[in-house]
Amino acid sequence: MSSKKDYYEVLGTPRTSTAEEIKKAYRKLAVQHHPDKHKGDKKAEEKFKEIGEAYEVLSDQQKRDAYDRYGHRAFAPGSGMGGAGGFHDPFEVFREVFSSGGGAGAGIFGDIFEGAFGGGGGGRRGSRSNQGSDLRYDLEIDFMDAVRGCEKEITIRRPVSCSSCSGSGAAAGSKVVTCTTCRGQGQVAVSRGFFSIAQACPKCGGSGQSIQTPCKSCRGEGRVEENARIKLKIPAGVDTGSRLRSAGQGEAGSRGGPAGDLYVVLSVQSHPVFDREENDLTCDIPVSFSQLALGSEISIPSLDGEMKLKIPAGTSSDKVFRIRGQGVPSVSGRGRGDLHIRIQVEVPKHLSAPQKEALEQFAKLCDEHTHPEGHSFIEKAKKLFKV
Repeated sequence: MSSKKDYYEVLGTPRTSTAEEIKKAYRKLAVQHHPDKHKGDKKAEEKFKEIGEAYEVLSDQQKRDAYDRYGHRAFAPGSGMGGAGGFHDPFEVFREVFSSGGGAGAGIFGDIFEGAFGGGGGGRRGSRSNQGSDLRYDLEIDFMDAVRGCEKEITIRRPVSCSSCSGSGAAAGSKVVTCTTCRGQGQVAVSRGFFSIAQACPKCGGSGQSIQTPCKSCRGEGRVEENARIKLKIPAGVDTGSRLRSAGQGEAGSRGGPAGDLYVVLSVQSHPVFDREENDLTCDIPVSFSQLALGSEISIPSLDGEMKLKIPAGTSSDKVFRIRGQGVPSVSGRGRGDLHIRIQVEVPKHLSAPQKEALEQFAKLCDEHTHPEGHSFIEKAKKLFKV
């Protein structure tokens, strides 16, 4: 009797599962138990191998039909379906599912596969191996520069194309030939246990070509490091975390390869008056009690300069007035946010004798009609504690 687990049990799927459900279950388990995530764990390697074997059978309709009818005996030596040795490398099964034809989400997992597990097609890896890396530059700007937009010039140190060899990496008169190590593929296979991984060729760096006589200035790389001054146009409305992309301003590619991009990540300084939330601005304005009680017209700040705001008589503290279209411009250029003015009553800390006398006289004149909300609260409190 076979000691192997039921393939459906291995993938955790019922026998009525569709091909897509089987594929989805395999993806989840394969990523979870991949040996690269469990260095030196033999159990993880065996589990990964078992999962790959189960999926290889159940994903092939002909093999699945045979397995449903005869079980593991369908793949015993002499059965015509191939024994244990006939199964593909589990790493190859993983690559096929996650790099090509993996269905929904295959592109995402394909990137994970190439970056973390060292897989991917030889042509794709070789064609991009000499492309320059992207660069990041963190730039802090003033609040008003972010709101209005501005131009900045930054200086970065980056690899640029070698002027001596025009980026080819070859000395004058030297030839570029096919790399003898990888035979122009740009990759070599490296064995790891029961599976192999394709890695960039150590001799040619993945380009698939080698140079007979390297350029002395760049030592065959095709690029040298220099300081570069770059002008940036920052649009109005940017905020902390905004990212600007400058195409082709990253590292130059090796041996004439395309340059990477430059990403400038912005950090905006705070403002002493305004608080920003997305495209809206908030400003706290201190106002005297008499201005709130009698009503008044006060001056308020805005991005466009000083403005006037009329405060109705009897306005309470913490009242917020919204002024439409006086906030931060949208980065898209369509419209502006709003300006929110929050009124804060300013209580005087130092009173002269006449001021104290006037306030005491005012307090004597106040009754329940002067402070209706306070009087109502006291009456409710009396009823609450009345025995």
